[in-house]
Amino acid sequence: MTAVMIGIDPHKASHTAVVISGAEEPLGELRVRASTAQAERLLAWAAAWPERTWAIEGAGGLGHLLAQQLLSAGERVLDVQPKLGARVRLLDTGNVNKNDPDDARSVAVAALRSPGVREARPDDHAAVLKVWSKRRRDLASSRTQVVCRLHAVLCELVPGGDPKKIIADRAARLLGSITPPDAVAAARRELAAALVEDLRRIDGQLRETRKKPDTAVRASGTSLTGLFGVGPVTAATIIGEVRDVSRFTNRDRFAAYNGTAPIEVSSGQRKVHRLSRRGNRRVNHAIHMAAVTQIRQKHSEGRAYYDKKLAEGKTRKEALRSLKRQISDAVFTRLRADARRATAQVRDPGGQ
Repeated sequence: MTAVMIGIDPHKASHTAVVISGAEEPLGELRVRASTAQAERLLAWAAAWPERTWAIEGAGGLGHLLAQQLLSAGERVLDVQPKLGARVRLLDTGNVNKNDPDDARSVAVAALRSPGVREARPDDHAAVLKVWSKRRRDLASSRTQVVCRLHAVLCELVPGGDPKKIIADRAARLLGSITPPDAVAAARRELAAALVEDLRRIDGQLRETRKKPDTAVRASGTSLTGLFGVGPVTAATIIGEVRDVSRFTNRDRFAAYNGTAPIEVSSGQRKVHRLSRRGNRRVNHAIHMAAVTQIRQKHSEGRAYYDKKLAEGKTRKEALRSLKRQISDAVFTRLRADARRATAQVRDPGGQ
């Protein structure tokens, strides 16, 4: 039986699957409604091709649940990034239409042509860390929105608003000292009071959410928190996003992934590198916060390295980028060590 590739274009309400041969010839097509029986229907349909591989567009996003269901059934699943399928649609002159079957076929073709497509993995402890780090980011974003709105209202009630960093208790005291001169000011004061309550609620949720990454990071047994400036929240973000560090062959590949490696933009005899805006920006931000923490502490090795780069004539931004690359390499080393230790424990559970 010839091996086939089954591409899936996942959506909220339905999933479209197209199976192609190794020569990229279409062999079948199926559309299933997103329901509790979605995996069963797909597996029953795909039984005609025993040697099969599934390629799901965004297996870490909208197609995550379906990918996990297929993995639980013992299937091999590839995670195809949306940009790969888009490139196939752009370059494939045989069919310029865009619909769900064409998208699913493009995903399958991308999986066949791209040797770097990674396999989807069953959820593990890293997925737990990703859940709670995302929850914290969402709450922090909501808090920023509330603070900005509260500041705007306070500026309409008091000249200059609150000149200091806005916190709920101080904003409440400021509102208590205001006597509205008219109905408009009274409405604004009432709105500001509601925003203060929103801020208190979000602050309480953030305090509770901070406990979740702490517990999850301790349970993971990672050594990342041993790095200066890397706390539980930063470690949870890095581990949750990276998941399997073995997919990076060396520290340079890891640095390219997190955006701490410069991009070459050379032409002819002119050799130039520029700042990378690519890569995983959440991991990049986590490394950035660790670097800033080290720079603020004069006794840290990171601050000594930063000062050394300044003495060499680098600007502050250039010195910060150099430090971020050093932290990236240190993070990679520790992630590799953690992975080796975890593998050793699985092979020899009696050695714990």
